[in-house]
Amino acid sequence: MIEKDSVVTIADQCALLGISRSTYYYRRKGECEENIRLMNRLDELHTKHPTWGSRKLRDALRLEKWKVNRKRIRRLMRLMGIETIYQARNLSKRNHEHKIYPYLLRNAKIERINQVWSTDITYIRLESGWCYMVAIIDWYSRAILSWRLSNTCDRFFCIDALEEALQKYGNPEVFNTDQGSTFTSPDFTGVLENSNIAISMDGKGRALDNVLIERFWRTLKYDEIYLKSYDSFNEARQQIGAFIQEYNNSRPHAKLDGKVPMAVYMEYRDYKNEAA
Repeated sequence: MIEKDSVVTIADQCALLGISRSTYYYRRKGECEENIRLMNRLDELHTKHPTWGSRKLRDALRLEKWKVNRKRIRRLMRLMGIETIYQARNLSKRNHEHKIYPYLLRNAKIERINQVWSTDITYIRLESGWCYMVAIIDWYSRAILSWRLSNTCDRFFCIDALEEALQKYGNPEVFNTDQGSTFTSPDFTGVLENSNIAISMDGKGRALDNVLIERFWRTLKYDEIYLKSYDSFNEARQQIGAFIQEYNNSRPHAKLDGKVPMAVYMEYRDYKNEAA
């Protein structure tokens, strides 16, 4: 039970209870069962066709006998945090008061671990609701270095994931995000700046600027989430955690010559340590 007046900070109490700060602050307006089913179908269509806007999504849903209009589709897309890649595809809208950093990775050659990390947020379906997931990926090895689930799409659970990755794996040279307010917030960028990490942000509407994390979302959804029905937040966290463990340690990757991501990461780190 969280105590507001305790000498122990809210963050520390959440850590002791094994929940994120965003879960503690969570408040959600309910959605009817039909809208939750519709949101799940929208997520499937968007993952398969990320260039489709609200008009094409509406038409596709009407072919499936959904009684929907564009106003309803747009509202649910905003709630889920999905937009066509020809617009800003962030899970949180840009805050024009926040500093936007240039994209540093155009034509970059990725040659080593911890050269570039990136992150993103995605919508996760539950049996009677939804939540959000953030993950941090190393570009060279494709390893997922940390991840979190949250009932709200805010900076707190993203900062928790970032701090865990930095603690476990050290600092990357460059950290790439989109321009959503979650990642442009001074709380988030401050962690990177204080660690002397170069900050890179996708150009607006450029889905390929952060393509590796987008590919991971597609793999996660088609090979795990769309095959399951999570009864609760805790069940989703447990089963997604098991999938990421398998992805990192047991799943061969074609771009890694059939090796698994975490093996590539650790082999490179061990080699550099020996060379040093």
